[in-house]
Amino acid sequence: IMLLTDPEIESSLLISSDEGATYQKYRLSFYIQSLLFHPKQEDWILAYSQDQKLYSSAEFGRRWQLIQEGVVPNRFYWSVMGSSKEPDLVHLEARTVDGHSQYLTCRMQNCTEATRSKPFPGYIDPDSLIVQDDYVFVQLTSGGRPHYYVSYRRNAFAQMKLPKYALPKDMHVISTDENQVFAAVQEWNQNDTYNLYISDTRGVYFTLALENVQSSRGPEGNVMIDLYEVAGIKGMFLANKKIDNQVKTFITYNKGRDWRLLQAPDSDLRGDPVHCLLPYCSLHLHLKVSENPYTSGIIASRDSAPSIIVASGNIGSELSDNDISMFVSSDAGNTWRQIFEEEHSVLYLDQGGVLVAMKHTSLPIRHLWLSFDEGRSWSKYSFTSIPLFVDGVLGEPGEETLIMTVFGHFSHRSEWQLVKVDYKSIFDRRCAEEDYRPWQLHSQGEACIMGAKRIYKKRKSERKCMQGKYAGAMESEPCVCTEADFDCDYGYERHSNGQCLPAFWFNPSSLSKDCSLGQSYLNSTGYRKVVSNNCTDGVREQYTAKPQKCPGKAPRGLRIVTADGKLTAEQGHNVTLMVQLEEGDVQRTLIQVDFGDGIAVSYVNLSSMEDGIKHVYQNVGIFRVTVQVDNSLGSDSAVLYLHVTCPLEHVHLSLPFVTTKNKEVNATAVLWPSQVGTLTYVWWYGNNTEPLITLEGSISFKFTSEGMNTITVQVSAGNAILQDTKTIAVYEEFRSLRLSFSANLDDYNPDIPEWRRDISRVIKKSLVEATGVPNQHILVAVLPGLPTAAELFVLPYQDPTGENKRSPEDLEQISEILIHKLNQNSVHFELKPGVQVLVHAAHLTAAPLVDLTPAHSGSAMLMLLSVVFVGLAVFVIYKFKRRVALPSPPSPSTQPGDSSLRLQRPRHSTPPSTPKRGSAGAQFAI
Repeated sequence: IMLLTDPEIESSLLISSDEGATYQKYRLSFYIQSLLFHPKQEDWILAYSQDQKLYSSAEFGRRWQLIQEGVVPNRFYWSVMGSSKEPDLVHLEARTVDGHSQYLTCRMQNCTEATRSKPFPGYIDPDSLIVQDDYVFVQLTSGGRPHYYVSYRRNAFAQMKLPKYALPKDMHVISTDENQVFAAVQEWNQNDTYNLYISDTRGVYFTLALENVQSSRGPEGNVMIDLYEVAGIKGMFLANKKIDNQVKTFITYNKGRDWRLLQAPDSDLRGDPVHCLLPYCSLHLHLKVSENPYTSGIIASRDSAPSIIVASGNIGSELSDNDISMFVSSDAGNTWRQIFEEEHSVLYLDQGGVLVAMKHTSLPIRHLWLSFDEGRSWSKYSFTSIPLFVDGVLGEPGEETLIMTVFGHFSHRSEWQLVKVDYKSIFDRRCAEEDYRPWQLHSQGEACIMGAKRIYKKRKSERKCMQGKYAGAMESEPCVCTEADFDCDYGYERHSNGQCLPAFWFNPSSLSKDCSLGQSYLNSTGYRKVVSNNCTDGVREQYTAKPQKCPGKAPRGLRIVTADGKLTAEQGHNVTLMVQLEEGDVQRTLIQVDFGDGIAVSYVNLSSMEDGIKHVYQNVGIFRVTVQVDNSLGSDSAVLYLHVTCPLEHVHLSLPFVTTKNKEVNATAVLWPSQVGTLTYVWWYGNNTEPLITLEGSISFKFTSEGMNTITVQVSAGNAILQDTKTIAVYEEFRSLRLSFSANLDDYNPDIPEWRRDISRVIKKSLVEATGVPNQHILVAVLPGLPTAAELFVLPYQDPTGENKRSPEDLEQISEILIHKLNQNSVHFELKPGVQVLVHAAHLTAAPLVDLTPAHSGSAMLMLLSVVFVGLAVFVIYKFKRRVALPSPPSPSTQPGDSSLRLQRPRHSTPPSTPKRGSAGAQFAI
């Protein structure tokens, strides 16, 4: 016995090896969320921790070893299959550091990076790994559609084939018994129902078994399909099907080949006759199985009692949540009897020789009911002297047991009580051979089920003896094959006359597409024998697929796609291209592939390309990939336009800090790296509620009113979207001045936008403190590059009422104050303890008033240098002419060497290249 302590108090295991007489405590270094015991090795356990780590123990929890971190909840499995030679192998789904999921396998006691295996190439959809019997299932979504893959007996994965236009939205594996997959698929046009599909042995090709099966949501949001596999009888299922908004219960004995309604009991609990005529009235059952291991669920059956089914339901035209009663069948669903008028939990003891029923109620109880004759009669027993609020019932391991445990509380405030009930004293002997009778499995009198007649031995209802170990079927005899033993093959549909004919989307000749002239393939008759059906002779030869020589065919239906179905690839990384041919001789075929980048390859047959063609593109762009297939009977070609990109790492929006009204402003998105492939730019600016979408990285616009405006650009590159936002001030006029700094600032300049923004705030603060000028009049923008420089803007701030707006003369006065303080070295700030930085007025420069990123393109830098040199040349010539023709003394308001200001006006009033008269030295730039 193993008990887990309350994790809020401590993390420990209490282990008993003497039926609970004594316990030993083992402290844990992790908190257990769930446990998974090995189905065959009783001491082997997997433990999943609350921090998503998986641990293993080979000593029943006494010692633990870490297997893997980042494991997806409930996606870890023991390797159990018929041909498994590695019982200690663990299958799990783990998340990578970047959030992707992958399928891994490793040994429970030796799981390292070197010993892990990745059976499925690449990533899988999160929470999609299923390992069940001989099958492994994963899901991979591409192009907006989920694709499902299966591995049979741990061989290579193959894509599961559903009817072409099923277009599944969701899939659940219901059963993998008897070397076949039973799956529930929600198709594109379904919301609350699923279709049941059944596969071939490999789990690859699926055909429809039943449409519109009801589904619901569990307490944790999980999907619950109203389908129940009856234990003990292979191929027997119960399903609730929705027909014209009514839900009805159907039963099959041959894995969905044929379905029928349930015959209602002839009489009720009181013995009164029940008038219920098929198909208008029938018995309907609730098929939900309890997720709580301590309750038996609404429907129950056992492998060791193959003929007995206990369930709750109602009689009528449809399934209802009202007037629910309990029913039992002791002949595998052919006939039913009502046993209770209210819901009960039913437990199987002694191979079904004893049925224990306990009422579902919120009130405390002290009695339970026992039946020794498969539910025909019931006796009342007391199991506690004090009424108990029952939380659940648990049978001891092993179906031959006669011990059960009741869990509950004497009151809502009391501790949890465990009442152990042992029924051994009821029996005074074990059953002998004469206590049994033969019973033949049948379906409404038809004895051949799944191709065999099976006879079981059952205890005579009047004999009260203990059965002990289950003996199974007494004998089995194969039947002669009939049409009922065959289902429609993949691509075929059953018509009203019973024939299986090709679906409109299916071309039967496509089955030969993967074989070559001179070889042979299995040509389907449209039928396939139900898997695990044991019939012999009869029509088997007529309905079985026949070997046929492969016909020679010209290539047809050629396609070239990427392995993941995407139209994009990453520069410098492998992209896998798949060549698909619908028809054609795959062996005697010449395939030529041109990747569109100057490289081409040739192959002599398609079979050599089964794993795809890998290629690495060294440049970004859109490449035209072509494939040409030729054989002696003809040719075919296909084209793929592949977008090769590289990851976009950074976007920087470049535009002026300040501009004037009605002046055209250029905004440019500067990218790193500069070449990333096909891009889309989305722009928001001003008060626009709708974005502007362009394929170019630059736009021009104007602002017609003053104020602060936000500009945002988003750049879409493949699946990545990056953005940058800047603010631009708009005024009728303003002043600007270039600032420089003491050389020590360059030693601390990392030349990144964040640093420039922070230093701009510090400079502005020091200017305000040194001059007393209100901060609303000042804007400082540090420019990229070295030596460190900044642009100072003097702005005509006005109060929110719109009054007291500064005049041009006010701006002149503020500018003179700023220049005066700058020239007196009165503006400085402390960068860090002991590092003082002086702020100066710089000389005229042709640098633009925009914040560019360090990653300039070559052409942009050449253009910038050209503008600088031309600007300096014009300035020198202009100065030379002024000194010759119009010498001017220093302005009375400034000292020699002081900076003078230039008034910024709208474009129509003052040409940007015309300098204003003033003293030599630094000037405000337009």
